[in-house]
Amino acid sequence: MGIPDEPPAVPALDEVQREFEQTLLGGERKFTRLEVSARAGISSERAEQMWRALGFATVPDDEIAFTDGDVEALRLVAALEDDGFIDPAIESSLARKLGQTQSRLASWQSAMFLDLLAESKLPPKEATEVASLLLPAMERLQTYVWRRHLAAAAGRSVAGSHELAKGVRVIGFADIVSYTRLTRRLSETELGELIERFEGLAADVVALHGGRVIKSIGDEVLFAADHPAEGAAIALALQDRISALDGMPELRIGMAYGSILIRLGDVYGEVVNLASRLTSEAKPGRVLVDRELAAALDGHPSYHLRRLRRVHVRGYSHLAPYALQRAAD
Repeated sequence: MGIPDEPPAVPALDEVQREFEQTLLGGERKFTRLEVSARAGISSERAEQMWRALGFATVPDDEIAFTDGDVEALRLVAALEDDGFIDPAIESSLARKLGQTQSRLASWQSAMFLDLLAESKLPPKEATEVASLLLPAMERLQTYVWRRHLAAAAGRSVAGSHELAKGVRVIGFADIVSYTRLTRRLSETELGELIERFEGLAADVVALHGGRVIKSIGDEVLFAADHPAEGAAIALALQDRISALDGMPELRIGMAYGSILIRLGDVYGEVVNLASRLTSEAKPGRVLVDRELAAALDGHPSYHLRRLRRVHVRGYSHLAPYALQRAAD
């Protein structure tokens, strides 16, 4: 009578977690907060400030939480600042914007990876191996997209007009009508699918007509265009695409034109505020623009502008909106 084979050893859960973490971090945790700053050659206060700006929780002084990768990152930041590439005055702002952007990306990728594991029903050890294969591919893809956007932004800056160099842009908001009511009526899955569909459609239309999505804010997309006609084409195309789809709520769109502050990839200033106020005043399915954009589009053969009654909104007591339509309409 033969001796039955012993079942294969199952690695302890904490060992698998440790391997998975090392795969994601690119190495094991070796250093405390004070040790990592000393090795990078910067003060612990500066390292802590940057760590918080990136969006990470404060780590106790005696906790071993950092890897060789953390040391290298701090050294790189210090070198870029020493070379004059990073202004010390905006170091925290730059880290904060980078952290916010990457946090959103990581949240999405993590959810996608967990969904993949749930569907495949892989054991923990094999899941770690899959992650080690996926990470390099995702890094290469992110680097590719970043370089393409960097090249496009540099090209616009080099070839831009005097107005573009001063930060004169069209700013627009596209807002889903009755979003609060939808959140009460739809399930979380249905709401997620709706937002994904809306953001995908908006990104497609904005890029097709030469604009850029600045950011998505739940039920709203903020976009920019370099020229008035581009902004008008984006807004009307968005309304056309939305109205042609079954099951999609209507949009309100407001746009304004003028000088803006462009800082760390975001936009600020009165033009942004005007576009937001006009969006809240627009009827479903309509596009409202401010006086400056209406004047810039005046005489354009493709567009018709109709002045509406002045409105009183927060911050503006006599705001003059214009309804934007195609000339054929």
